[in-house]
Amino acid sequence: MIPKRGFPQSEFQKRLENAQGRMEKNAFDVLLFCTETEVRYFSGFHTQFWQSPTRPWFLCVPKSGKPVAVIPQIGEACMGRTWLDDIRVWNSPNPDDDGISLLEETLRELAGSGTRIGIPMGAETHLRMPLKDFKKLSIDLGGFEFRDTTELIRSLRKVKSEREVEKIAHVCKLVSQVFKALPEWLLEEPREIDVFHRFKRECLREGVDDVSFLVGEASPGGYGDIISPPTDRKLKRNDVLILDTGCVFDGYFCDFDRNYAIGKTNESVKKAYRSVYQATDAGFQSAIAGNTCAEVFKAMQQVLEKCGTLGNQVGRMGHGLGMQLTEWPSLAPFDQTVLEPGMVITLEPGMSYAPGKLMVHEENIVIREDGPEWLTCRAPPEIPVVDC
Repeated sequence: MIPKRGFPQSEFQKRLENAQGRMEKNAFDVLLFCTETEVRYFSGFHTQFWQSPTRPWFLCVPKSGKPVAVIPQIGEACMGRTWLDDIRVWNSPNPDDDGISLLEETLRELAGSGTRIGIPMGAETHLRMPLKDFKKLSIDLGGFEFRDTTELIRSLRKVKSEREVEKIAHVCKLVSQVFKALPEWLLEEPREIDVFHRFKRECLREGVDDVSFLVGEASPGGYGDIISPPTDRKLKRNDVLILDTGCVFDGYFCDFDRNYAIGKTNESVKKAYRSVYQATDAGFQSAIAGNTCAEVFKAMQQVLEKCGTLGNQVGRMGHGLGMQLTEWPSLAPFDQTVLEPGMVITLEPGMSYAPGKLMVHEENIVIREDGPEWLTCRAPPEIPVVDC
């Protein structure tokens, strides 16, 4: 069953109430957001126009009442279809004042007698406005204090509602079907780039909205790079192919990969594949509510060490997933985030099994009260060999 697009107003109301409760607890007078995911999280404003860096977009969340959008006039009609009532616009682009005076006026109004403005400042956040404009805003708001809201927004977004989980589960199912059928047509496409193009077409045909992320490589005896775009190189017997994709349905991502051997493969490749598969199982068994991300990482790392890993250049073995391809937290030794029901994460163990050779495996899961649940259709326990 295809999930209904969008969210009811009650979903946004709950997000707002949760945010305002945390604002009161942490003494914030108004929150300022200027990135796509945060603006969409609180408003439902969904557009690909964010891909243009020309115009800034702002959303202000007060201590009480609904958020206020401060946006370029070109977005007024689209924002008007959200649940927001107060939409303030200016004619943009305007290099002399690209919404800064209107934003200053709005922040002063919403803060009331308060002076504490929250804005995300931590890891995996960014300021989507010209730095000179932010400096001007800070000067013009003399007496106001900008404080970090990274932990506040993390605490809100890391636990997904059931409607959010349904969208992620749906796109995981669609792409799982494409991966399952890939061996049937793989050899019809002679080059790496042809495989990538065909994969995108198959995903769109299956029902995803977009194939926003697709990387991988095919190399003899194993691959050594997992983030590059495809080349014109022809597929050959003894190649190992990895495709890692992030497809989207209604603004929510999947993020997982699959490995394939072309014609034949050697025992070291087969062993490496089994190793990361077993590490994924260990991560799944450890991914229970109450455990930390560091503990899940350790469970996977212990399996890889027993299997003779030469290292892992990725730096972590999974991450949060949702409105973004990668979200908080990280499955890494440094991350003590406690897993909670409703969190959606990837399990992504990887290992170097020979000089210049990598094996990476990735699945998507959701944490439930009674244990983790697969969202992706599990990969086969042995590397698939495509006859040629």
